[in-house]
Amino acid sequence: MADVVNQRAHYSPPWADVSIIGIAGSSGSGKSTLSHAIVSKLNLPWVVILSMDSFYKSLDEEGSRKAFLNEYDFDSPEAIDFDVLVDRLRRLKAGKRAEIPIYSFAKHAREKETTSIYSPHVLILEGIFALYDPRVLELLDMKIFCEADADTCLSRRILRDVEERGRDIAGCIKQWFAYVKPNFEAYVEPQRKVADIIVPRGVENRVAIVMVIQYIERKLIEKSKSHRAELKRLNQSSENDALSENVIILKQTSQVRGMNTIIQDTDTSAEDFIFYFDRIAALLVENALNNIYFKEVTVSTPTGNKYHGLHATGETSAVVILRAGSTFETGLRRVLPSCKTGRLLIQSNIRTGEPE
Repeated sequence: MADVVNQRAHYSPPWADVSIIGIAGSSGSGKSTLSHAIVSKLNLPWVVILSMDSFYKSLDEEGSRKAFLNEYDFDSPEAIDFDVLVDRLRRLKAGKRAEIPIYSFAKHAREKETTSIYSPHVLILEGIFALYDPRVLELLDMKIFCEADADTCLSRRILRDVEERGRDIAGCIKQWFAYVKPNFEAYVEPQRKVADIIVPRGVENRVAIVMVIQYIERKLIEKSKSHRAELKRLNQSSENDALSENVIILKQTSQVRGMNTIIQDTDTSAEDFIFYFDRIAALLVENALNNIYFKEVTVSTPTGNKYHGLHATGETSAVVILRAGSTFETGLRRVLPSCKTGRLLIQSNIRTGEPE
């Protein structure tokens, strides 16, 4: 029996196994542009781009001084905090929330704030070392390497660093020949060997983009089928097992049976359906309140008399899961007019029926 319960309790939501795609390549090779092109072509709301720029290590005073003089090597693997990156990727792969650092290139330091990422179906990791660390490679479902000629990479890097990172052209060229080019040959170019797909010309290579999109769509379809099969298995298992003792069923009085009969009757008018549904909802809330904990209290009345009674040990609140959950609100308000209420909207994909 314990084995059956353990099997039934093990449920993996559709976002628990995130598909992670790594896109590496030289600085200015078009990794970010390719990532955005993939997201645009997919046209799905749950695809997230994670830039490795967020995982630069915080610099000490000497490192910061060198950075402002364009003498710090940002294109070395030592500049990336791979331990934090791997931890965040593992959390996302397990369907957990991950706090992503925010790195300021203007200050050459991490900001105090972080960005929260939770439950993407597809994560695109892009950066010059996306295929470098073996721990990251173990988490990747697809590995892509972007190629472009050196002159194109240099011109793109200058435009990006001047427009987006507040650097000057001379500093960009200095960094390119001092750090970017040597590190590309030593650390970045070897990642080409572990790539599943090599994309020359970046975003201009439409054939490669179509291949990537087809792969992602195929993975999502497989995940959807697997999720539905798991739900079916759980449903069959639950039908054969007794309900948990934590599940409380409303006592089937003549009144409750009568209202259920009216609600399920196809000839019932809309007005009667709403009236009796709200009545049952109120009874459910009242029944639920019978299971909260109380403590004994003594209060003094305005006339000086002492009254001994009971007071709830905690505050009662409600979460309305939209859209269907909103139908219970009228019954809730009848019983608890001042109940604190929050709302949670779960949208479903119109094509697959999966939650988004």
